[in-house]
Parts: sequence; structure tokens; C-alpha cells
Amino acid sequence: MNKQFRIAQRFGLMFRYDQDLPQDMEAWIELQLQAPSPALGIANTSTEVTEWPDKLQPNLAKRAGMWRRNRALEDQARKGKNGQDTEAARKANRLENLMRRKDELKFVHRNVYGSDQVKLRLTAFWANHFTIGNTFDTANMIGHAIDEGILTKLNGSFADMLYGMTTHPGMLTYLDNIHSAGERSEKAKDCRKRKDCQAGLNDNLGREVLELHTVSVAAGYSEDDIRGAAQVLAGWGVNFDEELGDMRKKAGGTNHWNAYKKRWAEPGTKKVMGQKISAGRGGLRQLTDFLASHDHTINHISAKLCQHFVSDNPSTDQIESVKLAWHQSNGDLQAIHTQVFKLAIDAPEAKFMWPMTWLFQVVRLSGATYFKGWEEIGDYDDNLMSSKAVLEELGQSFWSSRQPNGYSSDKAEWMSAEMFERRVRFADAIYKNGNTRLSVNKIMDRIGAAEQTRALVASVGASPGDQFITLMCSPELMGLEYV
Repeated sequence: MNKQFRIAQRFGLMFRYDQDLPQDMEAWIELQLQAPSPALGIANTSTEVTEWPDKLQPNLAKRAGMWRRNRALEDQARKGKNGQDTEAARKANRLENLMRRKDELKFVHRNVYGSDQVKLRLTAFWANHFTIGNTFDTANMIGHAIDEGILTKLNGSFADMLYGMTTHPGMLTYLDNIHSAGERSEKAKDCRKRKDCQAGLNDNLGREVLELHTVSVAAGYSEDDIRGAAQVLAGWGVNFDEELGDMRKKAGGTNHWNAYKKRWAEPGTKKVMGQKISAGRGGLRQLTDFLASHDHTINHISAKLCQHFVSDNPSTDQIESVKLAWHQSNGDLQAIHTQVFKLAIDAPEAKFMWPMTWLFQVVRLSGATYFKGWEEIGDYDDNLMSSKAVLEELGQSFWSSRQPNGYSSDKAEWMSAEMFERRVRFADAIYKNGNTRLSVNKIMDRIGAAEQTRALVASVGASPGDQFITLMCSPELMGLEYV
């Protein structure tokens, strides 16, 4: 594979079939890290690429209003009120107001049509690091967290991203922090006086912030440290369907991304890993800043970045060079990412592609129109699956009910016969239904395919469909070494 496509495969999404190839790839990477990130897509499968309409990208306040309206109609339907009229309104409302379909399709569109492919790959890495799985209320927030909590913060500091994702209502809901109250809080004291009231400390988010998002178990923190982190987090977050009056009364405002319930907060100072944390709202930023600059955090995430982009088994020297960039830049993500990419450019071995990444690269390389447009979200047919179905069938959806540790970057987790068979089926479907723009030979010439790949494609005969499947599922296109 030539240099342009080798680099674009490793930490991008491949150049689309009609894009000019940059000659200076190092300069291209620098420009990519600064590139604007509009949400590009198509209205329907016969229209040109353009920006997603603003009305399909609502902010949190609008999403919460949609969710409240939806819940009201759901309640009416369950109670059997107004008969068929309510049921029809309920179905229309779910399509109009529930955001999962729109956010998933926008995510897919961005990765297929976007020009900021390096930032999109980084977004996927960090969205996986800060996993928000789909629980009862989170599906409508995950897309917002990915766009506003991660993509827009790629040119800032890790400390800012950590605080933003920790306080995002999707994370607070997913890990049950919206129900957490300090044991000495006013809320808990009141509840203890009533038989029908329960309030207590939930340590789910505190545990994951330490174990997964920052220092990792290598730091040797204790259960007391987890409890301390949970105490700092007590009071953060409200139910997404909270009525505005109730929310204002509990949290002093209606901003879901800054919802802090003082009566639920644990009073007094706390201690986490030897660090004294002040009481009140500001204590959480104090905690996340402390964790963001901790040596164990820097080591944990530097190794994770190297494993994802550089090597399945990164060397100590590679990890140390990323750690050095982290220290020298005070956690500036652009400096950290730049160092990771320098290592990736020089890495001699292939790097396995996630199923999701592979699919986007196949569609971009071939110019296929495999996904529906935003005007077709409610339409179903046998040829074009919904984005939800595609991602779930691949075994990799950020909107699934997944565990907080995210998807593995270890290729061994994705190398089963079943997972390979799924790629074969998707390659077949893309060729048959996606209106591919380039022939297999033109794709191979464009990317500078290896002789082993050309021989493999030739071995399956003259069928264009078989050749397409073989090329796209070849070791070279999947990021594997030839044996």
C-alpha cells in the first residue's frame, strides 16, 4: 500500500474515491488535526453531500424537551387513553423526538462523507474510552456526548475532556450517578425519617473514573479512594425527563450539563488517593484535574493510544515518547496525538482495523452509497439496512447496551470465524446495493495494493463481486500481516 493510503488507513478513514491525494502526509496530518468538523451527509441516496440540518442536531435542552414529550405520550398509551389517536401520535413522536436513529445516522454519515477523517478516528477512540452505554435514558444523549464532549474538545486538554465527559448527563445517567446522594447529605437525612424514601451513595461512576477513565488499577487505589470519588460526585446530575420546574428547584437551573443538587451532595472535604478535595461543586473539577495529570493516568492512556494506533504490543520506548509529549504539553491533546501519529507513521507492522473502522474505509474507498439519507430515517427496505442494524451486526455500536470498559483494541477479540464472515457479508452487500464507483482494479491501483493482495484477488476468478469481497476482506485492507 502506498504511503498516502497506509497512513490514512492507520489513523484515518481512507481517502474517498474522488479525493485528490496529498503529497506531504506529515503536513496533511497537521492540517487534519486543525480541520473544521461539520456534520456532512446526504438527505437521500440521490442527493449531493451537504451539511446536516440544524433541526436534526438539537442541543441538550431541546433533546430533554423531546424526551419529556415522548414519555408523556408513552404513559398515555400504556394507560390506554385516547385509543388509536394516542397510538398514532406516539409512533409519530418516537420518530420525530427520539434521537438515537438520527445520531447514529449522523455518526455514520460523518465517517463516510467527512473530510476531517483523522479527527473522526480520534473521536471514535475517545468515545470508546469514555463509554456511555445505552440504558433507559442515555440513547438520546450519546450522540451529543460524542459531538460536544469529545469531537469539539480534541484541540483542548485531556483535563477539559475528562471533566466534560464526567459531568455530561449521558455519563451521569449511564453510571447511575443521578441517583447518588451523600450519606451525610440533607437528602439522605430527610430520607431516613421517611419509610417511603431511599437515598444513598452510588459508587459506579467514581469507580469507573479511576479504573477506566484515568489512573487504572495499576495505581493501586483503595475502596476508600473509590468511595471518596463517589462522595465528590454525589449530587451531580438529574433525570433527563425532569420537568423544568422540578429541575430548577433541585439543581438551581435547567442546564443538564451543569446540574448539581446541593441537597444531595456530601458535605465537607474528601480525600482521594492522598489528595484533599474541597467541598461543593468545585470539588469535582479539582478531582478531575488531579487525576488528569496523575502519572498513572498518563501511562495508562499513553499505552492505550499506542495500542490502538501504533502496535498491538507497543514498546516501552514508544509509550515513553507519548508520555513525554503529555508532560511537555501539560496534557494538550493535539501534542499527544501528534506524537502518537509520528510513531504510527514509522511503525513497520500492520495495525488491525476495528470492524466499524473497516466498514467506513470500504465505503469511502469504493464510493458506495450504502447508507440512507436523513430524509429516509423512517424508511426500511431489504437493500439498505438502518445504521442501527449495520453497527449492531458488525458487533460495534456506541449506542448498544455495552459495558463501561468499551471495545477492545486487541485484534484477538475480533478474529473469530463469525466476525470474519460478517465482514464478507457486508462487503457483498456493499457491492450489490451500494452503487460502488470504482472497479476493483482501479481501487488496487489507487491504493498501491501489495502483490500478495493482487494475487489473492486474481485467484477468485473474474467475478467482479467476488473480487470486491476478496479485496476488501484481504489482510491488507483489514490491517493484518500476510502469513
